[in-house]
Amino acid sequence: MAEPSYDLIVLGSGPGGYVAAIRAAQLGLKAAIVERENLGGICLNWGCIPTKALLRSAEMLHHMKHADSFGLALSGEIKPDLGKVVGRSRAVAKQLNQGVTHLMKKNKIAVHMGSGVLTAPGKVEVSGEKGKETLSAKHVIVATGARARDLPFAPADGKRIWTYRHAMVPPEMPTELLVIGSGAIGIEFASFYNDMGAKVTVVEMLDRIVPVEDAEISAHLEKSLTKQGMTIRTATGIEDLKADANGVTAKIKGKDGKVAELKFSHAIVAIGIVPNTENIGLDKLGVTMERGIVQTDGLMRTNVAGISAIGDITPGPWLAHKASHEGIIAVEAIAQALGNKQVHPHAMDKSNIPGCTYCHPQVASVGMTEAKAKEVGHKVKTGKFPFIGNGKAIALGETDGFIKTVFDAETGELLGAHMIGAEVTELIQGYTVGKQAELVDEDFIQTVFPHPTLSEMMHESVLAADGRVIHI
Repeated sequence: MAEPSYDLIVLGSGPGGYVAAIRAAQLGLKAAIVERENLGGICLNWGCIPTKALLRSAEMLHHMKHADSFGLALSGEIKPDLGKVVGRSRAVAKQLNQGVTHLMKKNKIAVHMGSGVLTAPGKVEVSGEKGKETLSAKHVIVATGARARDLPFAPADGKRIWTYRHAMVPPEMPTELLVIGSGAIGIEFASFYNDMGAKVTVVEMLDRIVPVEDAEISAHLEKSLTKQGMTIRTATGIEDLKADANGVTAKIKGKDGKVAELKFSHAIVAIGIVPNTENIGLDKLGVTMERGIVQTDGLMRTNVAGISAIGDITPGPWLAHKASHEGIIAVEAIAQALGNKQVHPHAMDKSNIPGCTYCHPQVASVGMTEAKAKEVGHKVKTGKFPFIGNGKAIALGETDGFIKTVFDAETGELLGAHMIGAEVTELIQGYTVGKQAELVDEDFIQTVFPHPTLSEMMHESVLAADGRVIHI
């Protein structure tokens, strides 16, 4: 049999890979996907989407426990059914996996299930359901994603020590949970299990939680989570972690240098990710990598002709929406190289990529923090507006949070926006569009925001930066 031949092979079908394949099909390229596990990758099956389903259940539980404040009476005990909560999350993931399967068929994209290895430029050997087969293509996009990083002295066992994947399908409900790491993944699971009734302790090596966020956001979130019953320990490290049939024992080194031994029922390790770049042929082909991270140019091309890379195997931020956009850039660059004169790919400005954390309250941001803006030499002006000053927030019973904007004081350029509160992950795109379009403060000021909405706080925050705030 002749080996299957394509214009493009995409190795990995996560939010970068499957989007790249669809865009390739739209541009008339014959495309194939190689996937070793589930179409949709980690994000769709074990990450972004099913975690949001879990968090939605926790949010519903939170609102039910406060029904009386909305004039509603609930009879009987309100308690979660962990099995059903997890079952709903898995059903959501399954539905979306089926949706990606449909999209592959709709766009006539060949799917090869199995593990793929690059044996030469333009050659991918797949070991899977059809045995071994070799695929050929003019171009290959590597989109193999990443996996959770283990503690070197305490690898996750799935019983007492968990990664995010174990935490999504827990064998039992934790009673006292240790969360190691306070990035988006750690804080989201801390928030979920806290709402579900566990006693949660978060340990962070740096001096504040969600350390990539603006310092004022970090401080507000720590205050809010503490008020909800969590224990937050910053500038704190894990010296040792041991699990047995009864739980987990952690040696925790605090700010004062003293080491305390504490016991928990379970621990979640959320200390970062490791790119899946081993054993797929990249090193043998001479692809440039630094600590396993593939180096690319602005159009996602590696140093080896015909091989591009996108998503979590490339430099951060490691976000699903970044991977998707990189997939489109990579494909359009390939299509242009193959003679398509209708596409005009350009490098992505990473400063315009928003970040979202779906804890309670939510956190969202885009661009530079106030400290970073000052560090790089901007004379800044900032504006803040609290949720308590917004009519819609008060009506919703969601008055915890604020919106902060950072502008260049001389030019009015929007340098960054930072939010904490209800539904801010849905609001941040307004500022993201503004940054992409290079809007200045006066553009936002002259924009009419609908009333009553949470989005009015975005307007008020800009007005506050100009000394013109109305409702506080």
